[in-house]
Amino acid sequence: MVNHKEQFGRFIELKDITVARNGRTILNIPHALIPADRITACIGPNGAGKTTLLKLLAGLIQPDTGTVQFSFASKTALVLHHNPMIKASARTNISLVKEVDTTITDQAIDIALKQIGLGELAQNPAHKLSAGERQKLCLARAMLQKPNLLLLDEPTANLDPSSTDQVEEMISKFNIEGADVLFSSHQLAQVQRLAQYILFIDQGEIKEKGPSGPFFSNPQTTSAKRYLHQELISE
Repeated sequence: MVNHKEQFGRFIELKDITVARNGRTILNIPHALIPADRITACIGPNGAGKTTLLKLLAGLIQPDTGTVQFSFASKTALVLHHNPMIKASARTNISLVKEVDTTITDQAIDIALKQIGLGELAQNPAHKLSAGERQKLCLARAMLQKPNLLLLDEPTANLDPSSTDQVEEMISKFNIEGADVLFSSHQLAQVQRLAQYILFIDQGEIKEKGPSGPFFSNPQTTSAKRYLHQELISE
């Protein structure tokens, strides 16, 4: 793994991390500092361990070995790629966040629905919303928790360009309002638009990490060069 001389205002430190399932190692990270003071993108091939890393940072899973330490009092919110909706209204679905945080008011929920442009669709069945509308609903639900670290798994996968633009705008807004963002994505153009820092994961290992510009202009590892070449051709 290529190491840059890094100074982060807030960071997450991983030490001796391993996560295995069914005899297969999914994550193997001897040591890494992950910035939590900027928008960071986690990229890599399918099955590299990106979603598992996000779940680990969110506390949804525990490592088989090692420790995860935050340099700050963390309040995380995780939005996974597949967030099923219950067969109820959009408003009922977003209101489920009150089970996580009982201080969230009905007024705050109504304001959030209006902010994402779904105020007039609040009573519509959530499972009948478009993919972009459902994703915005999930992001608004996370927004209501007022996290200082937002974790997003492929936030714009399978969305049309208009919905992608709206979701990217929400991600940027999160960051402006003080919630730093770590997201996974296969869309390298999107990563270049949004991310200030890159984690490149391959076969469960962080093979390379560093500022976005240098990573794209001059990747240091063979695996990163190969991945960028393949993905940029596909785009």
